[in-house]
Amino acid sequence: MDTTGSAFTPLIFLFSFMVLLYFMSIRPQQKRARELQSMMDNLEKGDEVIAASGILGKVKEIKGDYVAIEVSENITFKLQKNAISNTLPKGTISSINK
Repeated sequence: MDTTGSAFTPLIFLFSFMVLLYFMSIRPQQKRARELQSMMDNLEKGDEVIAASGILGKVKEIKGDYVAIEVSENITFKLQKNAISNTLPKGTISSINK
């Protein structure tokens, strides 16, 4: 009697592990990367954004891969586009400053 089992059992286990890895790790990362790229491509002057460092500001100028955000009157930071982590709904900054 053969107690080693099927020769395909390790292959089935490996394939199942690869599928699980794809759906639990790779696919969500790709989706988030596409969303971030779309957000950066649709960034325009006047958008309220938050940088990865937590700085809130309003987009004043976009030049290539760089964005100038105004964080207060006459205070502007220049950042790389990929430093912008999210856009905020219009009026968020003014509601925080009250």
